[in-house]
Amino acid sequence: MRENSANGLSRFAMETGVALLTGAFGIAVAYGSIEAGAGWTEMGPDAGYFPFYIGLLIVFGSAMNLVYAVVKHRGSGEIFVDMARFKVVLGFLLPLVAFAVVSTLLGLYVGTALYIAGTMTFQGKYKWWAGLAAGMGVALFFFVIFEIGFKVPLLKGPVEAFFGIY
Repeated sequence: MRENSANGLSRFAMETGVALLTGAFGIAVAYGSIEAGAGWTEMGPDAGYFPFYIGLLIVFGSAMNLVYAVVKHRGSGEIFVDMARFKVVLGFLLPLVAFAVVSTLLGLYVGTALYIAGTMTFQGKYKWWAGLAAGMGVALFFFVIFEIGFKVPLLKGPVEAFFGIY
């Protein structure tokens, strides 16, 4: 399957990016394991002994994937995803990233309400007031179920603090 890579994301770029990302993850695991102690003591392995070697295996597998990508897909022009489909994926990925950021800064309930309202309004083409009502309803439902019903506190932010909900 040879295509012009100008029409989308090439398979080589994608495989290289994933190999580098998983390699960085493996390095982070191995480094964190060294800080926890990756050696062998008189009582057996330290806390980071097994995670250290798992991190090394991840790095090794990532290096092999990188070599495979260079050998097999470099210069092939094979398309991993075309731009039309990539825009659809981004249409769902970017709101999820925004949801994670907003939930971290403002709390899970505010993030949920804004995510539901925004998704219904912009992607579902509902009227803004219907999306806002649904978003607030879902957030209120989650609050009642988790905070009151199950007594499980979820991440709250400054909005809940303003209303004295803690």
